Formats: sequence, C-alpha cells, structure tokens
Amino acid sequence: MADAPAAGAATDESAVLFERENGTLLVRLVGAWSLDVGLPPIADFERELSKGAAIRRVAFDGAELGAWDSALVTFIAKACELARSRAIKIDLSAMPHGLERLLDLAQAAPQARAVRATPAAPGLLARIGQLSIDYSRSITESLAFLGEFSIALVNFLRGRARYQFSDLALTVQQCGANALGIVSLISFLVGVILAFMGAVQLEKVGAQIFVANLVAIGMVREMGAMMTAIIMAGRTGAAFAAQLGAMKVTQEIDALETMGIPSMEFLVLPRVIALVLMMPLLCAYSDLLGIMGGAAVGSAMLHLSLRSYLDASLQAIDLTSVLGGLFKAAAYGVLIGLAGCLRGFQCGSSSSAVGEAATSAVVTGIVAVVSACGVFAVVFNILGL
Repeated sequence: MADAPAAGAATDESAVLFERENGTLLVRLVGAWSLDVGLPPIADFERELSKGAAIRRVAFDGAELGAWDSALVTFIAKACELARSRAIKIDLSAMPHGLERLLDLAQAAPQARAVRATPAAPGLLARIGQLSIDYSRSITESLAFLGEFSIALVNFLRGRARYQFSDLALTVQQCGANALGIVSLISFLVGVILAFMGAVQLEKVGAQIFVANLVAIGMVREMGAMMTAIIMAGRTGAAFAAQLGAMKVTQEIDALETMGIPSMEFLVLPRVIALVLMMPLLCAYSDLLGIMGGAAVGSAMLHLSLRSYLDASLQAIDLTSVLGGLFKAAAYGVLIGLAGCLRGFQCGSSSSAVGEAATSAVVTGIVAVVSACGVFAVVFNILGL
C-alpha cells in the first residue's frame, strides 16, 4: 500500500511529491522547473531516504513536468549522488528524453570530479621530489636565459643588436636621474650611522679624527656600492620585472617574437646596459653623500672642522679603493638587471603573477648582490687590494 503523497518544499511553479511502496521511493516532479523560480531543497529528498523502512530503489516520475532547464538537471544530479552514496538503485526511465545524457555529461565534467574527489595530501618524499624538480627547472631556465643574454651581448658589441636607442635613453634616465633622490637620502643616512657608531667608540680613546677614515673607507670600498645596489634592486629591478611581466601577460613578448624581433635584444639588453652605465655614477654619488653625512656628525658631535675632516677622508682612500668600488657597482648592476628581467620573463599569465614576479626580482637581486659582495671581499683580499 502506497504512503500518502507528501509535498516537499516547493513553490507555485514546481513541486516534489514522494510515495513509498515495497522498498521503492517514487519521486514525482510536478510543474515547471526553472532557474528563475528556484529549486526545492534537496533536504526533503534526503529526509525521505532516511525515514521509515529501508529504501532499495528510487524511481523518478516526470509525467507531470512542465517546462524545465538546468535546474532540473541540478536537482536530479544531487538526488542521484545521495542515492548512490547509500547504495540505492536509481530508475530514470520515466523522466524526459535526453535528461540521462545531460546527467552523464555533468558527471563526466572535470569540475564535478574535482569537487567530489578530495586529493590526498602529498607525502614528505613527494614534496621533496617536487621541490627538487622545481629547482632544477628554475636553474635550467636561468642558464638558458644567461646563454641568450650572452649571445645578445655579443651582437651588441658587434653592432648587430636590434633595439631602440630611445628605449635605452629612457631607461638610463629612469635608472639614473630619477633615482638620485632616494640614493641621496639613504647614502647620507648610512654615512651618519657609520660616523655615529664609530664616534661613540673612538671618542673613548681620544681618536675622534679616525671617524673620517672609517666612514670614507667603508663607503668607498663596500657600503656605497652595496647600498646603491640594494636601493636599485628594490626600485629598478622590481620595475623591470613588473614591466616585462605585464608584457608577457598581454602577450606583447610573443608578438615581438612572431614579428622576428628578438625579445632578449629589444627588451633585456637596453635595461641591463642602462644599469651598468648608471650604477658606477650612482655609486660615486653615494660615496660623496656618505662622506658628507659623516662630516655632519663629525662637526656636530665631535667638533671637527669640515676641512680637517675632508683632509683625513682623502688621505684614507686611494684610487684603487675608488675604482674597486665602482667596479663592484657595475657588476651589481648586471646582476640586478638580469634578475629583474629573468623574473619578468618567468612571470605567469595572471595579473597576480606580475606582483609575484616583482617580489621575486627584489629577493633574487638582493641575494645576488650580497653573495657577490662576499665573493669580491675574498678575491680583493687575495689580490691585496
């Protein structure tokens, strides 16, 4: 004997009626089923499966259906998933023609499988292996990039590189004149800090004048070039990565390659050359500002005359130290330019990837500069410079 029809949650347009008989749940779908109207809650169907005698079979009846769209497919798909989870047989023979085909397509969609399947978290060995693969791929890409840049540099030295001089001039301005403000501020403050730290200690033994030696040698040999490089890595290296990353997202780099214009010569070469040209000049300017910062501390705190301070600074440094610092600055410029352009070329295809490329360029540039500084310190010590 069938149970009395029980109305599920429905609207004026659609309804779900349930009947039970001999372990079979008959689901009658009534009215028009449309996304504009809304779906009856699937909770009513789940409740019918749970109450009363055990259900072994679910049959859907669409004889009283009106117009329908994907709303019906969504409801039937959810109901079938609930029934299968309880090992209940499903009968769709009384449903409209073509509905089973739509359900098969919905079940076969990659998105549906991704939602249903919860992938297991990778183990420790799997994570280590994936990291190793990622690092090896990154090293391979970096070496390939360096090789292509070397070829472009040879073409430039032979006068065969294809780039626009206006781009080089604009990049020189952005890397040089536009960076004077931040370089001035940081270099002056670094000189002040070095002089203050030295003055606190040297004043105890009455050797205040050697503050000038400390600041001059520190700025000319190491701090001037390094601080300028760190500033340019955060300012210009990130800008290179963002510019090239945006060009890759908008497929401008692919368009250049399609037209037969080598992107390495057209985009990377002017940027690296501009940094190599500007970094020694910025380094010399940074050295001067750092010494002036030390002179400000010497005059205000140690009561040294400006002339005596500058004379002591000039006696402490020599041409070799100055040229060594300028050489380091040029080398740092190559590293910063290559790091920024490399991360720009490795940028993904989304807008968020541009920001990640800029961040990665700053990190890579600073790490490369600090590592090179350590190498230069060892080499210069071996050479006696």
